[in-house]
Amino acid sequence: MTKHLLIATAALALFACSRETTPPAEAPSASERLQAVLDAQPDEIKARYPYRHPKETLEFFDIRPGMTVVDTLPGEVWYSGLLLDYLGPEGRVIGADYSPAMWTLFGDYAPDPAEKAEWPETFVARMQARRGEGSAEVAAFQYGALPEELHGTADVVLVIRALHHFMRLEDQGGYLTQALTDIRNVLKPGGIVGVVQHRAPEDSSDAWAKGDNGYIKQSAVIAAFENAGFELVDTSEINANPKDQPTEQDFVWRLPPTLATSRDNPELRAQMEAIGESDRMTLKFRKPQ
Repeated sequence: MTKHLLIATAALALFACSRETTPPAEAPSASERLQAVLDAQPDEIKARYPYRHPKETLEFFDIRPGMTVVDTLPGEVWYSGLLLDYLGPEGRVIGADYSPAMWTLFGDYAPDPAEKAEWPETFVARMQARRGEGSAEVAAFQYGALPEELHGTADVVLVIRALHHFMRLEDQGGYLTQALTDIRNVLKPGGIVGVVQHRAPEDSSDAWAKGDNGYIKQSAVIAAFENAGFELVDTSEINANPKDQPTEQDFVWRLPPTLATSRDNPELRAQMEAIGESDRMTLKFRKPQ
């Protein structure tokens, strides 16, 4: 063997050895993956992060890539759009809307009944249009009409700023009872329910804190879930805002982002913006095994 061939052979051997010993790049952790999804959002979405704490909230509820997550009253970003990219191709996002019958009780804010009758299909179509390579699968249902094939499929159900309507309309159609039944049925044994909700002071009257004003007592939420057979796992103050101290003359929509009472009053608007978004409870429940 010539000298040059010996040198070339040795070089190839060293190169092969170095390739064998170089460890593969590590996949990003769930936390890193979630942060990357949040970092990719437009500025108008990021502006809500100081109030909505999406990373801390989703991690508190133990949501990880590959899971199936139900998002109650979903938006195209909050939280379904974020979950679409975060859960990944092994995951699934299931949107869950109020029932068409419940929507008819919203008075001047009631949507077109025909539109709501078609909501599961239109939601899936909208989210499919947002899906990219590596996104989660999408499905949808309306409370009171949970398909049998979705029973026992979900790891987590999110009820974020949506519980007050179930509670305020319970005596007009049993909508809270219906929702809690569907949540139990869609969850796997041991599955988690994540609640974020505008929080009423515990010393406020039950009538004011029933949900019509957006606020509910934390004790009432816990009692409702425990009476439905769920276990309270943990509570968090990650979405608390001690500046929000509502009286019984207030409703939650006076605050950002709605600012319903101050659109034509710059001084009052400044006061509401100084408070920020509502004080919110963050509760984690579990369906028993």
